[in-house]
Amino acid sequence: MMMNCGAMNATTPSSTSWSASHSSKIPMLLPRAICSTQRMCCGSGVHVDACVSTNVSRNAKDSMVWSGTSPSLYSKQPINKFLLPLRALVTSTSQDVPIASLIGREKVGVLLLNLGGPETLEDVQPFLFNLFADPDIIRLPRLFRFLQKPLAQFISVARAPKSKEGYASIGGGSPLRHITDAQAEELRKSLWEKQVPAKVYVGMRYWHPFTEEAIEQIKRDGITKLVVLPLYPQFSISTSGSSLRLLESIFREDEYLVSMQHTVIPSWYQREGYIKAMANLIGKELETFDHPEQVLIFFSAHGVPLAYVEEAGDPYKAEMEECIDLIMEELEKRKIMNAYTLAYQSRVGPVEWLKPYTDETIVELGKRGVKCLLAVPISFVSEHIETLEEIDVEYKELALKSGIEKWGRVPALGCEPTFISDLADAVIESLPYVGAMAVSNIEARQNGI
Repeated sequence: MMMNCGAMNATTPSSTSWSASHSSKIPMLLPRAICSTQRMCCGSGVHVDACVSTNVSRNAKDSMVWSGTSPSLYSKQPINKFLLPLRALVTSTSQDVPIASLIGREKVGVLLLNLGGPETLEDVQPFLFNLFADPDIIRLPRLFRFLQKPLAQFISVARAPKSKEGYASIGGGSPLRHITDAQAEELRKSLWEKQVPAKVYVGMRYWHPFTEEAIEQIKRDGITKLVVLPLYPQFSISTSGSSLRLLESIFREDEYLVSMQHTVIPSWYQREGYIKAMANLIGKELETFDHPEQVLIFFSAHGVPLAYVEEAGDPYKAEMEECIDLIMEELEKRKIMNAYTLAYQSRVGPVEWLKPYTDETIVELGKRGVKCLLAVPISFVSEHIETLEEIDVEYKELALKSGIEKWGRVPALGCEPTFISDLADAVIESLPYVGAMAVSNIEARQNGI
């Protein structure tokens, strides 16, 4: 069904159109040489033959890669202390043999990290407890950290009734596990098609299958090379950072894991395939409006407390802004020149979060005469409570009450083929020992060879 936008108010201020500034990007502080033959970040200790060129290739910035055998993955210090130099894995320089033979008898695994979600209404309160018991979600002063679990219990019990209502409205539980499992299977298939036989595991932070469960399965399967891939395009202390901090503690206490070669991809929002996949979805949804050019593209990102950015140096805001800039650049290449804006959703508690807030921005846009709005959940690659209930129900209702006449919403990426294929390429590019050959094959496919 086509949506009739009507005429957007010609006096809508230009401030409704937002553009990220490249000057706001936080530079990566990890000392490295960029190996253009393999597009990996190679820290100290890399085999010198691996870096045949120090020229930065076009896609070298596609994903920030940490690799090592026992990395310090997380610190609650500012981000410049968080991005510590890490010992790199030796990478092959061979360009003339199949990827499979480079892997040899190694058992390759990919660990997908995600939030997790309650699968039934009975799961809601314990899920919330796990969430609020995480010191990266509620950051208490050192003297009061003994209150972390009692406070988490209090908050989870208090919030559970309302949260249950939300989950009941979307079918009685979160679809996140089902979708993430499907993504894992599609990623496995894509890797095999690209000649990388690998097993893909799912580790959730706050619900089953927990990260600890995934790690135990990885050990049982005898995995010898592991790529860790958080399913968060942009890095934040509270998402990827929390999962990596947990993973660090697990690795530190296990001899098998300490000796296992592994690579971490902490963020990948700059990757060309991801950007194109997002542009594909946005372009498709714009076509459902009668006058696509009059639609305001509304990027809604999950918020974080302002202190994370200003005091702890979380790069999330800078990465989010650059991500949107890249998506809009891709849309402009397709002659899509719509106005757009960014706001942050899902704030909780009394502290100040990143602004502008999604709900307040929707009301303001209505006052300014915006009539057609396309919501884009930019932080999420899977549908869950914040897309299906918060955006689809709460924000849509607020928008219609605020004078916005036509509302659309871009679906989360899910198993979108371009996205899954690009994740597979990211894994191959960062996989210990096979990066050079993998990228060679990727470039050949892209060039039609």
